[in-house]
Amino acid sequence: MESGLLIGGKWVSGGEPLEVRNKYSGAVVQTLACARKEDVSAAVAAAVKAAPAMAEWPAHRRADLLGRTAKKLVERREELAKTIVAEVGKALRIARVEVDRAAAVFELAAEEAKRIHGETVPLDAVPSGEGYFGFWQRRPVGVVAAITPFNFPLNLVAHKVAPSIAAGNALVLKPAENTPLSAVLLCQILQQEGLPEGGVNLIQGPGESVGEWLVTDPRVAKISFTGSRAVGERITRKAGIKKVTLELGNTSPVIVAADANLEDVAKRCAFGSAVNAGQVCISVQRIYGEQKIYGELGERLASATKALRVGDPMREDVDVGPMIAEKEAVRAEAWVNEAAAAGAKVLAGGKREGAIYHPTVLSEVRAEMKVVAQEVFAPVCGVQSFAGFEQALERANASDYGLQAAVFTQDIDRVLHAIRRLDFGGVMINEIPAWRADHMPYGGNRQSGLGREGVRFAIEEMTNIQMVVIRAKK
Repeated sequence: MESGLLIGGKWVSGGEPLEVRNKYSGAVVQTLACARKEDVSAAVAAAVKAAPAMAEWPAHRRADLLGRTAKKLVERREELAKTIVAEVGKALRIARVEVDRAAAVFELAAEEAKRIHGETVPLDAVPSGEGYFGFWQRRPVGVVAAITPFNFPLNLVAHKVAPSIAAGNALVLKPAENTPLSAVLLCQILQQEGLPEGGVNLIQGPGESVGEWLVTDPRVAKISFTGSRAVGERITRKAGIKKVTLELGNTSPVIVAADANLEDVAKRCAFGSAVNAGQVCISVQRIYGEQKIYGELGERLASATKALRVGDPMREDVDVGPMIAEKEAVRAEAWVNEAAAAGAKVLAGGKREGAIYHPTVLSEVRAEMKVVAQEVFAPVCGVQSFAGFEQALERANASDYGLQAAVFTQDIDRVLHAIRRLDFGGVMINEIPAWRADHMPYGGNRQSGLGREGVRFAIEEMTNIQMVVIRAKK
């Protein structure tokens, strides 16, 4: 594998070594190189140099590259999936789904590359516009800086790289320092498929140094970041005048009415809380059950959670592997213990083995507990009861976050009322908030972020509208 630094079409050496470890065994998988400040500057310079050529690259050629990349991802599915398992600790069967989704993102971007267009504007709609012809079109912003998290090291990279290429931009990519290997493999594939030199540049290293050097570079026109709210806030303060898309956190609420199919709800919520060891920004976290089914819901959820298999993520029969680091599992354990000491009941889980935290269900949780009020980012969910549907909606909205929420009910009036009342970027009906299709508009309200992803919508965020006015000869 290369050094991990791709600048101007060439793999180059960098600074200090960066060890990437298997999150289950702890063994070193690969040693890459951290980017130095001069490497970050060189990567941005390479993107600046490549930007005009990328902008002029015909749409059909961009689409062709993206389509061929999608096919290569499918061909190398098993290799990529096992790389994800090693660097993240994600269960193998879930890692395979991630590769499939990343391939779909590139295929969607290939289609959207051919659909980037504008509209005519009837300028004579006002008296001063008589004799003028106008239209607007979308133009690439130039240089995009993309910073991605550890939990989806291939698919969330795809969500930034593929739309950037489709839009005709040049990009500098900084993946999470503890999960960079999938990004290296993707960049190798892009090179092999004919990506212009400097079209995508790859740098590695800590966010507090490498990431900050990147987002504060005045040559960067657009920042696309997925990660924590704290880092997102820092980016908005440090970035300067740039376009910014932020996909941040959530404390995903699920409202379960008495008429819901509780067996289905329990299975879906157990999966949605524990998948990828709960390290998903739309993981199931806050569950509100109507009083008459609250006890049964908790029992069914605990049973479904206990049925999940925990262990070596490379095994075909394992559902949940380790968290990204033992310190995160220790944090989750402390939050659960704190909730239990304050009166919450542990219905399932509540056990840690090194970096593995067993999927956990709590009942009798309260709004002020960390496991409710803050993003737990671990395989932990808590169940509360509600008396009236309006109360459940109020509790769901009682959060700084607003990414995705879910409602399980067969009552269409409740469904329509929930859609109107819930202040979230996405509202799932009879499905968990962890559900996402890669072409839908995806993003949050309030402290959950700015802008939207999903291929078409990411392309809009990565382009500027250019208005053209033509004065006719008299």
